[in-house]
Amino acid sequence: MISVSIVDDEDKLRQSIAAFLNSSPGFRCVSAFPSGETALDQLPAHWPDVVLMDIHLTGITGIECTRQLKAMRPELQIVMLTIYEDPEQIFRALPAGASGYLLKRLPPPKLLEAIRDVQAGGSPMSHSIAHKVVTSFQKAGPVGEEMSRLTSREQMVLDCLARGLTYKQTAEQLSISIDTVRTYVRRIYEKLHVQSRTEAVAKYSRQ
Repeated sequence: MISVSIVDDEDKLRQSIAAFLNSSPGFRCVSAFPSGETALDQLPAHWPDVVLMDIHLTGITGIECTRQLKAMRPELQIVMLTIYEDPEQIFRALPAGASGYLLKRLPPPKLLEAIRDVQAGGSPMSHSIAHKVVTSFQKAGPVGEEMSRLTSREQMVLDCLARGLTYKQTAEQLSISIDTVRTYVRRIYEKLHVQSRTEAVAKYSRQ
């Protein structure tokens, strides 16, 4: 059972996501907050596995709330929810500690898949957002010799992750096991000097 908390100032959306999670086997919404301030005050009493965080909250922003929650509980997994595909917001959210970045219009089954992914150590991103991250760095030019340290197979794995594929989808596309994907990801992290999938994607640029 994956426990989830929601932080979103849109009442109907917050209630809708909570009801959907509670009706989905293997998931439980343990709390829902209308503001970052309320979440910061009450979440520490009952930590969930995953937090779904609206990036544009009234009052303290989702990014700042994420930063403060991660300072209190580093192992907490936080996925940002947004209606915007703004690379600047993405690059502000990742250093704050966000583990993933999803559009609110994501189909409900995909939301469950993303929650499972982040709980398993992944960093889910909506395909269009992952594309914008890659495009942004393509425009900025090559990322330097760090990327050249990756083997061709590691580059293929990173390309799959940058396109928003889960570990399972990456394994299927490359005809390898999920454990092998995880091994490649660990090597990519080491070579790029990053701690998460989102940081790795942020450094990625196709040659």
